[in-house]
Amino acid sequence: MLTVANVSLRFGKRVLFEDVNLKFTRGNCYGIIGANGAGKSTFLKILSGEIEPNTGSVDMDPGKRMAVLNQNHFAFDEFPVLQTVIRGHSQLWAIMEEKDALYAKEDFSEDDGMRASELEADFAEMDGWNAESDAASLLSSLGIEEDVHDKLLKELNGNQKVRVLIAQALFGNPDVLLMDEPTNDLDVETIRWLEDFLAQFENTVLVVSHDRHFLDNVCTHVCDIDYSKINIYSGNYTFWYESSQLALRQRSDQNKKAEEKKKELQEFIARFSANVAKSRQATARKKMLEKLDIEEIQPSTRKYPGIFFRQNREVGDQVLTAENLSFQTQDGEYLYKDVNFTVNKGDKIAFVSRNTLALNTLFKSLWGEEKGGKGEIRWGVTVTMGFLPNENAHYFTEKINLVDWLRQYSEEKDETYIRGFLGRMLFSGEETQKMCTVLSGGEKVRCMLSKMMLESPNVALFDEPTNHLDLESIQALNNGMKEFAGTILFHSHDQEVMNSIANRIIEITPNGIIDKHMTYEEYAESSEIKERRTELYA
Repeated sequence: MLTVANVSLRFGKRVLFEDVNLKFTRGNCYGIIGANGAGKSTFLKILSGEIEPNTGSVDMDPGKRMAVLNQNHFAFDEFPVLQTVIRGHSQLWAIMEEKDALYAKEDFSEDDGMRASELEADFAEMDGWNAESDAASLLSSLGIEEDVHDKLLKELNGNQKVRVLIAQALFGNPDVLLMDEPTNDLDVETIRWLEDFLAQFENTVLVVSHDRHFLDNVCTHVCDIDYSKINIYSGNYTFWYESSQLALRQRSDQNKKAEEKKKELQEFIARFSANVAKSRQATARKKMLEKLDIEEIQPSTRKYPGIFFRQNREVGDQVLTAENLSFQTQDGEYLYKDVNFTVNKGDKIAFVSRNTLALNTLFKSLWGEEKGGKGEIRWGVTVTMGFLPNENAHYFTEKINLVDWLRQYSEEKDETYIRGFLGRMLFSGEETQKMCTVLSGGEKVRCMLSKMMLESPNVALFDEPTNHLDLESIQALNNGMKEFAGTILFHSHDQEVMNSIANRIIEITPNGIIDKHMTYEEYAESSEIKERRTELYA
């Protein structure tokens, strides 16, 4: 068990946490949620001992071991991959080093022999003889092939490094596992492997993530940072979100009788429990269903943007035809080759690929921003497009305030009208006078979403739309995409967006495409498609 007692943390006059008292128990996974700046990552650092709180203490049961997903991707650059993983179990690694040093001595004494005997006993108790094979198995499961296990970590690319550091955190079955944004830079197949691993993990996990699908699949509880407090609620992220919204509606409905409210709560829990029972991880997380209690949920203080995409006119039957699209890098490598597809009215197409650059380039080509490719792109005459690009820095180079920035994309120049679209994305009052050149990554995406809403397209292109957004903005964007009546082409690492929006999947590979009319969940689970993908990436 991990216990937090009377923990408080202040930075100057700002109170981040006040008198936090929590217990994290074995067999549960806790998703740490909160608004941007609430202190999610800081809380994990307090638990790991990296940051000392102003008051209070963090205690772990004697003899238990904590592992932390390392955020410094360069910390182990000079070490071999396999060794880096084993170093995740610091006690085992210290024993291995001391053993090697003893056996390397030329004047090996009787005392050395006694010490070596003690170390060998500890080594065996920690299953040290299987350390290398266990580490290799973890790496292979995470997509790190055996031929790179002896390479230095600095020789790997960024995606591979992330996988190695995840293997390091998981190695040796830690009693408490802390993970901050573990799905960043992972492909969907690896995320699903990690979901399955954590769903079956029998010890304690605390995780910070913006991936709602991941949180829903692994979490038995939600740790909500709000009101400068941290409260634990049974259930996953979706249960917390929907129940907090219900609690907010009930609190504002003064006319509804207590009996009616109680019945509404019971119906909500029954409906949610039925949905969870059908999920992929239900067998591993049955305990969650027994503990669901909406009455403990409080309305959240967090604000959700209002994202509503309206068509200026309905699109015609001819939307887009793409013929023989190809794109080569300067090195002559094909990002994609001979790509052909037709987009129909009502399509909500999710584009996927193992090569994110290929999709970024394809979307810029469809928008007309990238001219280096070959082939023909024909948009229908009734199409009006909106585009949320992955890279948006070139939209924010002029030193003007947000009202003037958005006004340049609007036929209607009235300031009240412009402010209305900024207000939907939570820019109000003095914030609208902020210079667009000083915006954060998340603020820039929110501005681009204001621009898209103002333009009222009937075909919307989204290239990694959830990048830089907090959970509240992601949730609002997901809702807005669901309700949009037009055609959508999108690419996202957010599995919930993929699952809830797409009715068609197009996968771009170096040797052709896979084009299927189905949901993303059906696509990801299809053994036939997995075989076809293996052929195309070979």
